[in-house]
Amino acid sequence: MAEAIYVGGLLVATPRLDDPNFRRSVVLVLEHDLDGGTLGVVLNRPSDISVTQVLPTWDPMVTGPSVLFQGGPVQTDSALALAAVPSGQEPLGWRRLHSGTDAVSRIGTVDLDAPPEILAGEIAQMRIFAGYAGWSAGQLEAEIGQGAWYVVDSEPGDTFHHDPGSLWRAVLRRQRDELAYVATCPDDPSMN
Repeated sequence: MAEAIYVGGLLVATPRLDDPNFRRSVVLVLEHDLDGGTLGVVLNRPSDISVTQVLPTWDPMVTGPSVLFQGGPVQTDSALALAAVPSGQEPLGWRRLHSGTDAVSRIGTVDLDAPPEILAGEIAQMRIFAGYAGWSAGQLEAEIGQGAWYVVDSEPGDTFHHDPGSLWRAVLRRQRDELAYVATCPDDPSMN
């Protein structure tokens, strides 16, 4: 388990967190500033809305499932895209996450106002999120202190996991401490 919040790290909801926006969620931290707060996107909440309904020109570049993901409860009417580049290049219309971790070294945000053609062939994987998760300065640290979140290291496959519904258990299962046992917690913790 990681000790501090950092860009590229994961926030994994503990079984005690019952807020429907974050229940059993895995959040990738995109920005973290002690004075300004934290911003991230929920990686494991695919919606029923296809990308073609909202951003049809970007659909050919999206990694399956080709739906919008519910990135969080803030600004749900706006879209944010993450993409991985196959090399160390920084293509036009893509901005690398400011992270020191190798797990997300090739992940960045995509300018959805740019023409998709400028990124065609430049990105390997992409997902689009409606909204994001945001915490004011000190808020997330307080929630972690209350036992709402685990802070863990990310791995390269987490952002574009092939089965988003299983990501929460998969991230917990790979931990090398007692957190691995949390992955076996039933959906209703009172049944444990």
